[in-house]
Amino acid sequence: MIDFWISSGHHLLDRDKAGRLMVTDPFLKAYLARPELLPPEDACAAELRLHHELLMHDPRRPVGNEEIAAIDDPDARENWEFMIAFRNRLLAAPSLEACYLELARGSAADIPPLFMNQLAQLVLRNALDGDDDPFVLRAAELFYRAQRVTLHEGALLLADAETIEVHEQNRHASPLLNMLGGPAVTELQILQEKNACSYFGRSDAFDMVLGLGDVDSPARRGLAAAIEAWIRHLLAIEVRVEPVERTEDDDWAWFVGLDAEVTRIGNALWTGEDLDPEAAKRIIALFRLDFSEFDEVRPEVGARPIWLIMAMTSDRMVRMKPQNLIAGLPLRAATPAS
Repeated sequence: MIDFWISSGHHLLDRDKAGRLMVTDPFLKAYLARPELLPPEDACAAELRLHHELLMHDPRRPVGNEEIAAIDDPDARENWEFMIAFRNRLLAAPSLEACYLELARGSAADIPPLFMNQLAQLVLRNALDGDDDPFVLRAAELFYRAQRVTLHEGALLLADAETIEVHEQNRHASPLLNMLGGPAVTELQILQEKNACSYFGRSDAFDMVLGLGDVDSPARRGLAAAIEAWIRHLLAIEVRVEPVERTEDDDWAWFVGLDAEVTRIGNALWTGEDLDPEAAKRIIALFRLDFSEFDEVRPEVGARPIWLIMAMTSDRMVRMKPQNLIAGLPLRAATPAS
């Protein structure tokens, strides 16, 4: 089996009999070794001592408020407050999947988006374990990595926001390249059938561009397959997700916005309002979701389709919120924690 997203740390986690992810000491220590949590050289003795004891001895030991309060730097104190709160949630939950479900359903106020994205990557890595379709895996990066959208020669191209920012900075350092080159995204490889096998060797570099193409493109179908796997893994519910050009139902039963931008757009479509042309241009993908079984679906929705909408911001960014696929589906009751 070909591995991918190795930097997520998924290999440091255990799995229970149901295949759910279980926290281990090596995983917690790897978190503590991340650049965001490594104390700087001028850190105070209290922060250095706390980091050393957790990293070198017991990453699960209780950390009192007084230990964090003793740290001199206010930014460092805030970082440690977030980190310990997140660690405690992981340790209290029966699995990482259960922790994500709890957070997605409304208790993530004290968890920074960075931690939510890292947790989503781990859960999705588990959900897609054994999948060898590079288009599914590259599309799934949208679940936890912001994307920059570029319209180039009629194509809608999605590049990792951090990666493309580095390339743009390099362009500024080279006036000739900046003058003669096209958009920065053209310097990156676009994922295609002929180079798809190279994805696995560079999946942690986040440097392949996803061309969305039409509704039958492997990229859109890959994103649909990732959504199906995500819902199946976290909610144990079978759904079918299909890319569509437009909605077919004037009387919407339900919609889910796949990002923060789309809520206002979706509400306008749902209520039959005229959509502002500029807002309409920001919609980049539509999907139809159908449940295989309707026992868990709210009766007012029943067998009617659910519409999934993805849009970019006015500055051409896509920041997907996969938790919306958990909290936003019209289920009769919340599925028990995994």
